[in-house]
Amino acid sequence: MIRDITLGQYYPGRSAVHRLDARTKIIATLVYIAALFVIKNFWGFLIAGAALFAVIAISRVPVKFIFRGLTAVFLIIIFTFLINLFMVDGRVLWQWKFLHITYEGLSRAFFMATRLVLLIIGSSMMTLTTKPMELTDGLEKLMKPLSKIGVPSHEIALMMTIALRFIPTLMEETDKIIKAQQARGADFESGNLLQRARALIPILIPLFISSFRIAQDLALAMEARCYHGGEGRTRMNEIRFHGCDAVAAAFLIIFLGAIIASRYI
Repeated sequence: MIRDITLGQYYPGRSAVHRLDARTKIIATLVYIAALFVIKNFWGFLIAGAALFAVIAISRVPVKFIFRGLTAVFLIIIFTFLINLFMVDGRVLWQWKFLHITYEGLSRAFFMATRLVLLIIGSSMMTLTTKPMELTDGLEKLMKPLSKIGVPSHEIALMMTIALRFIPTLMEETDKIIKAQQARGADFESGNLLQRARALIPILIPLFISSFRIAQDLALAMEARCYHGGEGRTRMNEIRFHGCDAVAAAFLIIFLGAIIASRYI
């Protein structure tokens, strides 16, 4: 399950989605996430799902690779579905003792689970099709106006990118630690909830030590390359908007219009 986490990973490619400016993909992702919370009916989710699968098809990222990222949060999705299914009052469709399923609960459970799935996949598409350095430059460019009021845009963008970049690294390190502890006879599956929580200590302590070691190596590497912050820093490749970004912006406007129209269907 640890290896199934795709958030923060980059899938190499030369598709139209990969060639888009990082700022375009960041804005599109934020707009898409906001649109998911505006949707209130089936037609809105149908439009959002169709738009997302169109982007996946254009990006040429394997569908199996994308949906593999849902494995790690499958229990959260199921828990969200069940909570909404049994905890919403309304027209009763089925009842057994204190448990009951209502039409409103079934509708809300479906919408919440669908929204969560689309949210995870949509967010993953940004990191899967954007290199970490491009993501850093895009975030910094978008937050550059905030630097005039004292907000360290470069440092914030760098921290966010490093956090995303090292998610796969830490997951891989966790997988190695788990296998090493299991080879020494550790048992992480038997016992009650408290015993399972205590069994995680042999994983968490080495993981924290490994995280600090990775952070120290990264700091030494940045100092060795004479990194002293974003002030006066230049780039070998400046990011620029191209024609494909204008096309993407047009499709984003059409998507927003369709989502708004779906609320009145």
